[in-house]
Amino acid sequence: MNFVFTADAPAPGGHYSQAVQAGGFTFVSGMLPGPGVATEGPDNFERQVRATLQHCEHVLAEAGCRLTDVVQCTAYIVGVGHWPEFNRIYAEYFGDHKPARAVVPVPELHHGFLVELQMVAHTSA
Repeated sequence: MNFVFTADAPAPGGHYSQAVQAGGFTFVSGMLPGPGVATEGPDNFERQVRATLQHCEHVLAEAGCRLTDVVQCTAYIVGVGHWPEFNRIYAEYFGDHKPARAVVPVPELHHGFLVELQMVAHTSA
């Protein structure tokens, strides 16, 4: 088992790792947009989604993976109304790669953020 950490993504706010590698997979913990991401304004949701996807990319890179290695993603978004915008931005990042996915509308997330992502990637050997 390998615990993954990069300074290029927000440090864990509790007793967990940014990611853990085990059994040929990399499990990325729930990622929030993190400090420094504005939470107000007309493009607020888009900024948060992009920041969160970038954090995931950094953690995956530290683990020797890329978004194209992701086999499953769970997205928690505040309000089902954000679903189409989330899907548009997500598709932009993933391109033709379509991992298994669940989008879970929730009433709120920690620190007032609007999106949290959790991913599982297959670790290339």
